[in-house]
Amino acid sequence: MSFISVFDVLGPNMIGPSSSHTAGAAAIALLARKMIAPPIVQAEFTLYGSFAKTYRGHGTDRALLGGLMGFETDDKRIRESFAIARERELDFRFTPCTTETEVHPNTVDIRMKNAAGQEMTVRGESLGGGKVRIARINGVEVDFTGEYSTVIVVQQDKPGVVAHITKVLSDHGMNIAFMRLFREAKGHTAYTIVESDGRLPEGIDAPLRNNPNVQDVMLLEP
Repeated sequence: MSFISVFDVLGPNMIGPSSSHTAGAAAIALLARKMIAPPIVQAEFTLYGSFAKTYRGHGTDRALLGGLMGFETDDKRIRESFAIARERELDFRFTPCTTETEVHPNTVDIRMKNAAGQEMTVRGESLGGGKVRIARINGVEVDFTGEYSTVIVVQQDKPGVVAHITKVLSDHGMNIAFMRLFREAKGHTAYTIVESDGRLPEGIDAPLRNNPNVQDVMLLEP
């Protein structure tokens, strides 16, 4: 017999009619926002599956844009996210994709550009009940939910980098729940994703960066 939680029955606190199409969409964009230095000045949302078919009617577009501006799933400003984005001079557009079908039915690619010119693309999937999964970062397949405190280390796939990461985390007393390595190809860009069931140690990013093969460090608190 499968387990059903109270969360699954009641769903999340949210603005909009659908936990998958609004709460999940906002949660994906909130996670994406944490991966790039603010402010975000351009955003393009490519929608797949049912997201592509119903994004206007279910408010998925407003939820995605609101999440990218830092609005939580129950923030009433989501209803006015288009107007607020224009006030903040955030250039945005939505592009439904109906040709790529081998994806989760509630999938979005969020391509972001910040004021410093940094660009990043994040693929997220809305799983239902407000739960989400990040499936790609800059084209590299990854897998995490954002439900835990998360460290993402972008690195060159070289010997000794993972050992450096684990030593830094150990030295700072970080309790690791999950740790996984995802890579583009051998010797190319890799992502080490570490999830913890406690808060991340203060200033953990600085020692992690202290390796010539570490390109970036992202810290995500739920």
